[in-house]
Amino acid sequence: MTDVKNKYETIFIIDKDKTEEETAEITEKFKALISANGELEGVDVWGKRRLAYPINDKNEGFYVLANFTAGVDFPKELDRVYGITDGVIRSIIIKKDE
Repeated sequence: MTDVKNKYETIFIIDKDKTEEETAEITEKFKALISANGELEGVDVWGKRRLAYPINDKNEGFYVLANFTAGVDFPKELDRVYGITDGVIRSIIIKKDE
């Protein structure tokens, strides 16, 4: 049986009230998680930006974009970890077309 790998793009938004150290820790946590379960192709830290609409009464967040290749089961686990991580206010994972 072949191990199917897909290309994905994920963006997560960290609460702007987190300190720089906490923001860096959360970013490194997800970089390590992605690297351990797939191949991290690149991380683009967008920094603090205005949200399109308020989330939890907040108007700004710290954006991080990551591109990676992983097996088909990993995005579900990544989404679960986003959901239980304190400081991540929103995230999305998109499968990229070949």
